[in-house]
Amino acid sequence: MTPGPAPGPRSEAGPHLEAARELLAAHPVVDGHNDLPWALREQVRYDLDRLDLAADQSDRLHTDLPRLRAGGVGAQFWSVYVPGKLTGDHAVSATLEQIDVVRAFVARFGDDLQLAFSAEDMEAARAQGRIASLMGAEGGHSIDNSLATLRALHQLGVRYMTLTHNNSLAWADSATDEPRADGLSRFGEEVVREMNRLGMLVDLSHVAASTMRDALRVTEAPVIFSHSSARAVCDHPRNIPDDVLALLPDNGGVAMVTFVPKFVLNEAATWNEAADANMTAHGLSPLEMGEEGRKVQRDFERDNPRPVPDASTVADHLDHMREVAGIDHLGIGGDFDGTPFTPAQLEDVAGYPHLVAELLGRKWSEADLAKLTWGNAVRVLREAQAVARGIQARRGPSIATLEQLDG
Repeated sequence: MTPGPAPGPRSEAGPHLEAARELLAAHPVVDGHNDLPWALREQVRYDLDRLDLAADQSDRLHTDLPRLRAGGVGAQFWSVYVPGKLTGDHAVSATLEQIDVVRAFVARFGDDLQLAFSAEDMEAARAQGRIASLMGAEGGHSIDNSLATLRALHQLGVRYMTLTHNNSLAWADSATDEPRADGLSRFGEEVVREMNRLGMLVDLSHVAASTMRDALRVTEAPVIFSHSSARAVCDHPRNIPDDVLALLPDNGGVAMVTFVPKFVLNEAATWNEAADANMTAHGLSPLEMGEEGRKVQRDFERDNPRPVPDASTVADHLDHMREVAGIDHLGIGGDFDGTPFTPAQLEDVAGYPHLVAELLGRKWSEADLAKLTWGNAVRVLREAQAVARGIQARRGPSIATLEQLDG
């Protein structure tokens, strides 16, 4: 993470900032994706005594409690991500460690945070003035091809799973890797069905468009995109094609716009390819967020000024997504602490009022903004819970295996 972006294009959000803050006090943000747990692993190996989330940590993180409050966040899906280089039991155990640290910091800061496992829990936390804390697993490699492990993650509180991260799996194709399953394999379809039975949201960020379409064909419950933007506005494979956005009204799902510069601005995507190549040349993963990685990124940015999007850039995606999918199918998933670069005005979790202000300036109504920030995300989880109750009345847990279904 760099200390802060260079000034971006001017936004007209300023006159509406106070109104945006008032709106967020009434309709707080449900953010679909924040990688703070992995940042805590990388920076302090989960030692919460070494990094006080109740204090300003803007020199090293996008996220802390004061800035969550300043940003009007009412619920956060904490990503219990592990990288694709971890496989098998190593991926499972690292995911458990991620779950453990979420539970640890929620317990430590119980005046501000409250674990949530359902839509009702989200509403209860909000009523008590706390930030509802949910968990999402980022990448199906976290279950090591085991539906029993999927069920165990659900029992521990994980309420969505992104079917892939950056790497394709034997049973699901990623947007950023060579295909292996032609979308979803038979076992991949069974994963979706079992997630429906559990009431775990199927997250289609990161997956190939073929996987998106297969999942939408198979699922009985609404899906989410926890942190993806519109491909028609920024042509990156991580974004959602219009034909998929157009399927959301029938499905009931929610696409949560992300702020990652390379996913919202075409020029930033081109610049990012060069920055990633520079990281690789230094022997580092482009996702490296430790001290060494931050220094390499800062040095590259100093010599190669990057294109910087701002709140208006993200609003362009939301305008397009609303036109294609409708207001009932939009949300927000910033991907803070999971990206080395952020837009101007949206530098950290305190920035959400700038996006709401931008949308107010574009004549979005309070009712529409209330759906974007809070209502749609709560609804989609509530509907997934209802679908799960119906399925559980019809069938029990699946014991199918990858080998049985895919050979």
